[in-house]
Amino acid sequence: MLNHSRREFLKQTGISAAALPFILNLPSLAFANSAQRKQRVLFMFSPNGTVLNEFWPEKLGKDFDFKRILKPLEPWKDQMLVLKGVSNKVRGDGDSHMRGMSCVLTGKELFPGNIQGGSHTPAGWASGISIDQEITNFFQQHEATRTRFGSLEFGVCVTERADPWTRMSYDGPNKPVAPIEDPYQMFNRMYGNVRDQAAVQSILDDLSTDLNKVRSLVSNEDRHLIDDHADLVRDMERDMKAAAEQKLAHDPPEFEVGVPIANDHMPEISKMQTDLLVNSFANDMARVATLQYTKSVGNAKMKWLGIEEGHHTLSHEPDANAEAQEKLTKINVWFAEQLAYLVTRLAETPEPGGEGSLLDNTQIVWTNELGKGNSHTLDNIPWVLLGGGSNFKTGRSLKYNNTPHNRLHMALAHSVGHNIETFGNPSLCKGGPLDDLA
Repeated sequence: MLNHSRREFLKQTGISAAALPFILNLPSLAFANSAQRKQRVLFMFSPNGTVLNEFWPEKLGKDFDFKRILKPLEPWKDQMLVLKGVSNKVRGDGDSHMRGMSCVLTGKELFPGNIQGGSHTPAGWASGISIDQEITNFFQQHEATRTRFGSLEFGVCVTERADPWTRMSYDGPNKPVAPIEDPYQMFNRMYGNVRDQAAVQSILDDLSTDLNKVRSLVSNEDRHLIDDHADLVRDMERDMKAAAEQKLAHDPPEFEVGVPIANDHMPEISKMQTDLLVNSFANDMARVATLQYTKSVGNAKMKWLGIEEGHHTLSHEPDANAEAQEKLTKINVWFAEQLAYLVTRLAETPEPGGEGSLLDNTQIVWTNELGKGNSHTLDNIPWVLLGGGSNFKTGRSLKYNNTPHNRLHMALAHSVGHNIETFGNPSLCKGGPLDDLA
């Protein structure tokens, strides 16, 4: 559909339809590349807080400095925002690790439940949708921004457990989204051909028929369960159709066969998942993603760094334990190096059909469930933003005054055109989207 200015131009000039494609792409007419650019949002998570004096810059503004943890990201200083003073103010049931993990992207309280954590009250799942899924739903509502998957959730040695310590993405209240931590499984989801597709389709057809037959015979409560199952069947059918029609702009990455999905192979798994994530963006399979390293209370043993103790165990050591602080710094530097690899891959991949690189059109948000591990504080969560996907004014270190992170999520939503008035707990949204970003 032509916009108004184009229609007026055609009406005034009377050009023919045959000349239309050429004429509208002449740079001097300002119609070239006028289509809305692709915008992507990516959330990366690492656990157990940070080492304060090795993370936060001493200086604010454009002349901010790089401590050891952020040093691997220094080449992209002009595309960075470091946000201090943005805090998780969500309270209620659950311990700080639980609320830190399951509320970091939802900004809303946990439901009461029977999952006991720390010395605090037990809790259940988060009571609201996470910002990654909120933005995904917004994109999926519009033909121009709709993709095959909407969002993809990547994990690196997360765990097979399912509880509020392990989930940060939520499709709605009580609807945690599990990250896929096996890159081979993610590869098959993205690129695998469905075997005997006709037989699978036949099974789905029979299942849909059976669900319709039963629907009128059950209670209203059970009918909701049947409707949810029917939605899942329709999603599978759409996925099969999209897989058959998919045309790739970039070939799938080639992987070593048989890498164990285990602690000691985190570096290989991290690289594999990152390569898949970048490829999913390059092929426009999704415009929202999460990359989750372990989990809240994650106790990975990073032996490849010469560290035998678990990450969470070290994070509980007092600040006076210089050896533990040094090991924690090395661990967090490693996470920054994983982000640096991701940024490099995005920066070196041209935007298919557009201008610049994937990084120029992707907003990365690196976060954590805690500000500091041994105090379990939810204040001063380490937030690092990288890339050009949100049109924020980058190349700066900013300081806020214990501001709820709900306002950051509102700013992210607004940056892609989703002008929500609140997100998560409305009482934590006063003041609107986080200021000073644009």
